[in-house]
Amino acid sequence: MMTAESAAESTPSQSVHSSANRPLEIPAVAAQIDRLRDRLGTVLLGKQDAIELVIACLLSRGHLLLDDLPGTGKTTLAKAVAACIGGKMARVQCTPDLLPSDVTGFNLFNQKTREFEFHAGPVFSDVLLSDELNRTTPRTQSALLEAMAERQVTIDAVPYPLSKTFFVIATQNPIDSHGAYPLPEAQLDRFTIKLAIGYPDRASQLEILEAASRDHSQSESESSVLTLSELAQIQERVRTITVHPRVREYLVDLVEATRNAPSIQLGVSPRGMLLWQRIAQAWAVINGRDFVTPSDIAHVARPVLSVRLLTTTDNVDGVIDRLLDTVPAPEYR
Repeated sequence: MMTAESAAESTPSQSVHSSANRPLEIPAVAAQIDRLRDRLGTVLLGKQDAIELVIACLLSRGHLLLDDLPGTGKTTLAKAVAACIGGKMARVQCTPDLLPSDVTGFNLFNQKTREFEFHAGPVFSDVLLSDELNRTTPRTQSALLEAMAERQVTIDAVPYPLSKTFFVIATQNPIDSHGAYPLPEAQLDRFTIKLAIGYPDRASQLEILEAASRDHSQSESESSVLTLSELAQIQERVRTITVHPRVREYLVDLVEATRNAPSIQLGVSPRGMLLWQRIAQAWAVINGRDFVTPSDIAHVARPVLSVRLLTTTDNVDGVIDRLLDTVPAPEYR
């Protein structure tokens, strides 16, 4: 979660869209989001809903878990996000022999200088793709806990700050469990949402085949539509989006319902509640508003809850639907 100090640090001193002492106007933010949406739409065809949720996760300073089959575009999506924001992308292919230091970095003794030198790992990036995270051991999985929650890593008792816009996209294969290590609840709770991209529709598949024969040497997908500074300022604007007290009460009602429902063994934590509010704020911005409505809370409920609820049934979606049907939403204008 973002502290008040890190939030203050993430605000650039200048922006092409606003002065340093005035928040970004929603129309200006909407124009930037439109460019981001259009660009991602060219690399992930026919998945507009998923693209918007990915953008909301990015703008909320959250992290994304993609639980989907191989070959559905997860890596392509991660590369496209990094390119769109002009950030550095790093990829970690998770395997059972991967060590925590392979992710975070390590100190190496220099024989010439007689001093230890720090060698940064792939976690020192703007977008980190952790491919098949459940393929590596719990020890190595835990190397991401501090990075995801606090945007820093501690090595030999020395804390190293990460990028202010650090964004983790982790993947896992839902059908192949041989040799896998299920992600623990502490790890899952650090992800903001879980998504399944799924297969594209027929029209999109035909377009993919056609695009494969084109010359991509001058592809626009490699150019950025946002700078990291602009992204950080939009993320700060998202944090300030108004949440009416009645909407907050609705969110708390839903959270408490997850803790009391007989079909749920583990409900939403306070951290999960904060992430839920933050991505609802981002969803409001994506829809051109500077305030959150109850429908924003409900719309992002499924991806938020699916990553953190421990239920007594395999039909998690059904449990979430019953929660939304049971807890009354306030009238809000």
